[in-house]
This record gives sequence, structure tokens and C-alpha cells, in this order.
Amino acid sequence: MITPPEVIRTKEIATAVIPLVVPSREMSKYMDPAIQELIRTINGQGIQITGPMFSYHHRRPSDTFDFEIGFPVSKPVKPEGRVISSKLPAVNVVRSVYQGPYEALAQAWMEMQTWVRDQGHGETGRFWESYLTNPEEVKDPKDYRTELNWIVSE
Repeated sequence: MITPPEVIRTKEIATAVIPLVVPSREMSKYMDPAIQELIRTINGQGIQITGPMFSYHHRRPSDTFDFEIGFPVSKPVKPEGRVISSKLPAVNVVRSVYQGPYEALAQAWMEMQTWVRDQGHGETGRFWESYLTNPEEVKDPKDYRTELNWIVSE
């Protein structure tokens, strides 16, 4: 389900994001409007998107998701509407790539969690997903690729 996990140190990356706290069961209805707003704002400011869309979670999901949806960018955005400047942090992560439909991401994260715990890495509760494939270009959900980044203690 996931590629063999590896521990790496990430570099800080400038991002443009929309912070969201939404009910877990309704997450999908908030995603597309946020993505469209991000793209309009980034393009409108003449800033280049430099990597795949991601969602950075500040804590483990419960009945709500507390996260930022965004894109890496070539320079900070000026705050506009809900869009603000942020960063993906320079941290130690356990990284893996999951291939399959978004509906099965929870199982991929459970597989990752098992590996993290079995290896004795300290957990922070923070993580992000980078969506390596665009569903508009890759039609079959079994071919979607999502990079999983689980932040672990230094």
C-alpha cells in the first residue's frame, strides 16, 4: 500500500495556504473552493507554484480537521481573502508514497503509524500530504500518488 518509509530531514519551503478547521465528514466539500481560491490568488499576484498541492495537518484528525491546504510558491504571497503566506517546516519526517484512491488514505496513514511506532520514533501529531498526481490528469483513482510526511521528534 505504501513504499518503504524512510526518515529524512526536509528543507523549509515557502507556501501559500488557506487555513481550515472543518468537520471530518465534510472535508471534501471545502477542498475544491479552497484550491480554486488559492490558484486564483497565486496567479493573480504573478507568483509561480513550485510544487504539488498539499495539506498540512496541525494535529491528528478527530471530529474536525485542523489543517492548511496550499501550494509551494516561488515567493511569499500578500494576504488576500483567505489566502496567507506560510511555510512547510524544516523537520525530520518519516516519508513514504501511497498509491491509490484518496478514500483509502486513512489506511495508508495507519500503516505509516505502525512503522513509526515499531521503529521507536517520537510522534508529534503533525503531518502533511503532498498530492503528486492531479485527478484531472490521472483519471483512475488507483493510480493517484500521495506523498506522506509524518513529523517525528528530532
